[in-house]
Amino acid sequence: MQKTTIIALLFLTASSTSTAQKIMGMEEIIHAIDSSNPVAKIYEAQIRAMDEAAKGARSWMPTEFGTGLWMAPYNTGLWKKGADGTPGMGQYMVSVQQMFPNKKKQDAEEAYMKGMSAADKERKKFSLNELYAAAKKDFYGWLFIKRKISLLDENKNLLELMLKDAEIKYRNSLDRMSAYYKAKAAVGNLLNNRIALDNEAAQKRTQLNTLMNRDKHAPFDIDTAFSINDFTALSVDTTHLINRSDIRAIDRDIALTALQQIAEKQKTKPEFGIRYENMLGFGGLPMQYTLMGMARIPIGRANRMSKATIESLKWKSEALAKQKEMLLNESSGMAAGTSEELDSKKRQVALFEENILPAVRKNYQVIQSGYQQNTEQLTALFEAWDSLNKASLEYLEILQQLTDLRVELERIFEIR
Repeated sequence: MQKTTIIALLFLTASSTSTAQKIMGMEEIIHAIDSSNPVAKIYEAQIRAMDEAAKGARSWMPTEFGTGLWMAPYNTGLWKKGADGTPGMGQYMVSVQQMFPNKKKQDAEEAYMKGMSAADKERKKFSLNELYAAAKKDFYGWLFIKRKISLLDENKNLLELMLKDAEIKYRNSLDRMSAYYKAKAAVGNLLNNRIALDNEAAQKRTQLNTLMNRDKHAPFDIDTAFSINDFTALSVDTTHLINRSDIRAIDRDIALTALQQIAEKQKTKPEFGIRYENMLGFGGLPMQYTLMGMARIPIGRANRMSKATIESLKWKSEALAKQKEMLLNESSGMAAGTSEELDSKKRQVALFEENILPAVRKNYQVIQSGYQQNTEQLTALFEAWDSLNKASLEYLEILQQLTDLRVELERIFEIR
């Protein structure tokens, strides 16, 4: 079944296009999305912003400086040395103070800040995967539009030959010309469908240009050579889905929450510092200094906020774990359903290739031969052509649905 599917899809070829247009394959379009789509640029800027912020994780509290009068009397006359040699009163002081960071607190802050961009890196991959899936659907949709256009052109030529033959045979037999006008109307319907398909192709080109962040009307054509991979052996359990980028993003968020808890716990630990003051005495008063150690000890009400944040983060981590479980459950269900539908479409394709198409094609050939030998009527030939046309279009529709299911599985499993 796989072999016949690949052979049939390799048979798809595009209608003739201008040689001046650039031919782009799927990989080239995906590369253009990687390099030019604004979504990638947004995440890259956010990741860079977080990484730059992480460089300041080991910064110290700023050094504090002070200067001014110290224990100086309002009566400036007392600043001077007395007549009896008594020293004056008051001093001019210069002070400096520095708090030393807790190393464990710095380690925790650095680990937390460095982990902030990890989740966004995974979300970038997830967003790009969604864009890849959209591009693939547009690309393959355009490819099948081109095949349908080619089929319409072939059927139009068959109808026109049928009409010319009918005009010769029934020029003077107007009472037997009803099928002739049905064929004439069918030509008009084919032309109408061709206009609609041309518009759909233009829409697909515009959508692909948008995904590549190019001029929306930039002309290009697509490479029509492709094959459908066999997904029969692909398991749909969480063993494969656990590595999806959106699942990994939640894992990064859970890890980041744990790091944030550690950082908050370190805020409840004391910090130490030193203060030095130098005093210049007035009126012969000797120079003096103070040298003091300091400690900030968050006790009682001072650490209520940290304790509340730690408790909040514990429940946030629980919520993220449940969100991960939900995503895995949804994704595995989607993968299983899509895989089952894909298998069904494969059986339909095989049925068309092995039974339906050969039968309607043979029926058309037999009636066409009889019509040429004047043993069949134009009505029978037109009905045979109509059956072949509808079966061929339905076959292409099922092939397109099969391709869309393939793209959906690639999206679910993040297969580029």
